[in-house]
Amino acid sequence: EKILGIDDAYLSKGEDASYISHDGLRVSARLYLPSKFLGFKGKRPLVYYIHGGPQGQERPDFAWFSMPLIQFLTLRGFAVFVPNVRGSTGYGKDFERANYNDWGVGDTQDCLYGAKYLRTIKDVKPDRIAISGGSYGGYMTINALSRDPEYLFACGVAKYGDSNLVSSWAQCEKRLRIYTEIFLGHPSASLDIYLKGSPIADAKNIQKPVLILHGLLDTVVPPEASEEWVEALRREGKTFEYKT
Repeated sequence: EKILGIDDAYLSKGEDASYISHDGLRVSARLYLPSKFLGFKGKRPLVYYIHGGPQGQERPDFAWFSMPLIQFLTLRGFAVFVPNVRGSTGYGKDFERANYNDWGVGDTQDCLYGAKYLRTIKDVKPDRIAISGGSYGGYMTINALSRDPEYLFACGVAKYGDSNLVSSWAQCEKRLRIYTEIFLGHPSASLDIYLKGSPIADAKNIQKPVLILHGLLDTVVPPEASEEWVEALRREGKTFEYKT
């Protein structure tokens, strides 16, 4: 059988994984290792990919959004880890609402504890773990790089992510402002929650290189969100590359 012209034997089947986060919450995930038929030897560098939403969900389905990227990477020798951090769908209402009024805090810890879990996997190079994601996953990438005193990730790729929840709320379309308010309330009443969840204040803590990608016609996350974070990184003298 072939998928997109690629023999099924060369595709990564993936395996279920789970770990315990900082507060005892169990986080489910999938770990994709390169197929043994590709002949790669030894521990693999890994891409830690966070879905968007935040109410998205990673599923072992080739039609799913990230699966082509997963297979693209595993065919080239990378391992890929896709966790469903708190706020994801499919694990009950309490889990889905576990990040209400808490963006950038508990969910960031879920990302960091996932990286710690990966250090127990014999097939993964612990010093070669990159974090990446788009939209809310981009936001998680920014948080994980700037709010991690252990610097668990070697680098990051933030695709159309936020770093300042206040300005992103102000600049996005009305329907998306309302969407954000479902989780965090209105900034006039919940400013402390918005500020607590804004990693732009922690740009000084970035120690690893980061690639920032943003489409200038993005109607969901305003391009100014990346511009603002890029300016913060430039001000702090950090290593980054910015592509639009």
